[in-house]
Amino acid sequence: MDLRQLSALVAIADHGSFSAAADALSTVQSNISAHVKKLEQELNAELVDRSTGALTETGRLVVARARRARAELEALMSDVLALHHDVAGTVRIGIIGTTARWLVPRLLDLTPERFPLLRLIFVESTTTALDSQLASGQVDLAVLNLPQASSELSLTPLFEEDLVFVADPGHPLAASEEISIADLVGVPLLLPYQGTAFRDELERALRPLGARLTSRAEVDGTRLIASLVFEGYGPAILPATAVPGYLRDRWAMVRVREIPARLVGVAQRARSLPSAPTRAVLDLLTSIVFDSGSTPPGLRPVQPDRLRPSVGGELGLAPGMDPSLSAAAAPTDGGRDGAAPEGPPGSPAPATSARSAASPSRRRPPRR
Repeated sequence: MDLRQLSALVAIADHGSFSAAADALSTVQSNISAHVKKLEQELNAELVDRSTGALTETGRLVVARARRARAELEALMSDVLALHHDVAGTVRIGIIGTTARWLVPRLLDLTPERFPLLRLIFVESTTTALDSQLASGQVDLAVLNLPQASSELSLTPLFEEDLVFVADPGHPLAASEEISIADLVGVPLLLPYQGTAFRDELERALRPLGARLTSRAEVDGTRLIASLVFEGYGPAILPATAVPGYLRDRWAMVRVREIPARLVGVAQRARSLPSAPTRAVLDLLTSIVFDSGSTPPGLRPVQPDRLRPSVGGELGLAPGMDPSLSAAAAPTDGGRDGAAPEGPPGSPAPATSARSAASPSRRRPPRR
């Protein structure tokens, strides 16, 4: 088999038909058909159901592997280029919507300055969807809620974010600086959909009270919940960054004592070596998060020695760390001057130059 055959099959999966795949690859349909037929003969299996145009189960398996193989080849070429020139290539970044609101503009500002040959593609999605997109190679890394349970991912925490009660200033609870979740019992709320990680977090906070939240409506999507709040359909519990800066003076944001902050981090495929462009993006993400003038209110960077990532999706305190230590109390010398600190143990080396980005073994000494 060769790359043309795999690319033809992936294009059919992406675009839904032989003719659409041909258009996407700037070729003719007969070439696509020939490539797929040769691939089927070599594998001795049908990959596309000709009566429906849909992939067979075997075809879906081959496409999943083909995506990862193509990603590794692209990474190989980018790494070789970075050894002799600047970091260049494409990075597909999956990101949850509320974090994308503030993080994507900062990446767009910083990338041309630090890595002018780097091309970024952003895919906004939910944490659950990004998990599978990473595993299949559709994105190279993802910024999502932690922890995730997938054994396919390696996780690195970035920051904690407050979850707050957001309401019209005229709401009876809006004048408080802080409330208890018990104060919300009986208050009609726009709630996350049942079964989502966000909703589960809220239910856990209520469990000791033996109470339940009152639903004004259940909505699948944090950004949609925020939009409905701003349109006047009711209050909600939201991540702090769900309220953009230009609306903060028009809406009350009240801390809820029993609801812990959410942890947001970067996930990568556990069994693949990140390319030079991907390591460059990881360096940019760390630089932005630890720049105190860059992050919105309600966010606290997670120090690299406070939590350790692990293959398998679970995060734990680093050995010897006090479980009561909060991100706000941890030293932040690395973030005061905007410099990116060393990543957590096991994370890729920050890509601070073309040559260091190409070589995972070259690490900057920690800043003290």
